[in-house]
Amino acid sequence: MLIKIGYDITLRLFASTSVIYLLRVHYSRVKDLISPEKFRVQPQLPFEEYRDSFGNLCGRLKAPAGDIRFLNEAIIHDTGQLDAYVPEAVQHDVQDLPAETLPFLLPSRYCEVDSEQLLSFAWKTFDTTAPGWDRVQGICDFVHAHICFDYRQARANRTALDAFRERVGVCRDFTHLAITLCRCINIPARYVTGFLGDIGIPPAPYPMDFSAWLEVYIGNHWHTFDARHNCRRIGRVLVARGRDAADVPITMSFGTSKFLNFNVITEELDPNILCEGVDKIRPFPEKERRGGPGLRSD
Repeated sequence: MLIKIGYDITLRLFASTSVIYLLRVHYSRVKDLISPEKFRVQPQLPFEEYRDSFGNLCGRLKAPAGDIRFLNEAIIHDTGQLDAYVPEAVQHDVQDLPAETLPFLLPSRYCEVDSEQLLSFAWKTFDTTAPGWDRVQGICDFVHAHICFDYRQARANRTALDAFRERVGVCRDFTHLAITLCRCINIPARYVTGFLGDIGIPPAPYPMDFSAWLEVYIGNHWHTFDARHNCRRIGRVLVARGRDAADVPITMSFGTSKFLNFNVITEELDPNILCEGVDKIRPFPEKERRGGPGLRSD
């Protein structure tokens, strides 16, 4: 399966400032790109790329006051397979976990694992479930039913505890709460952001955006779960991983700024015309398309 991914993002800066961004395809998926990403910044500015402590490809630049535009497009090959289903995956004792998974048990900016309310609720609610895959799925089932998705009520400072109490949010809030409940009962969980279009499902009537989901460490492996959609999906394209959304900001400016434009696309393409060349590959005709043209809000 071929998927076209890309974005057109404009940020207005009210003073000259540095900007950090995480907008490139994760190194683990670079091998699947049909051609290199066409990433660029307007106006043209020198930028530095580096790896953060989680292995994500980040960028940094100094921009003058005014508008700065980030653009990218690429075509990536995907297996078209659903997220893995491994019901026999077991939960590990903390003493037996690999050392590199331990940071994903700890509290972080949006995941208050040390909250007495969430700790008490997690153990009371999920301690009787079978440890491992069933327990994580039980947490996702709860979060999916507990939070009402409402793009109009999105806010950048909502934490897992806020989402638990307010029962409203967008997919980052679903993800933060599921991560926190997993960590509360000693299951390492990390935050993932990337492209997830309406491929293989009916199009959703929400603004296009990046998506968020979680990965948990059970059965000696990191496995994908999605508390927002709570079903196995196809066509995920990883961009970045971290402890929570604070580790993987799309952009972060060190001065006052606001988004003027934010368009994201992820669209299945017709593989039968690959021989025409990458630049001529076109989407499926509307009546044949398996998914909508964009992402659900994050």
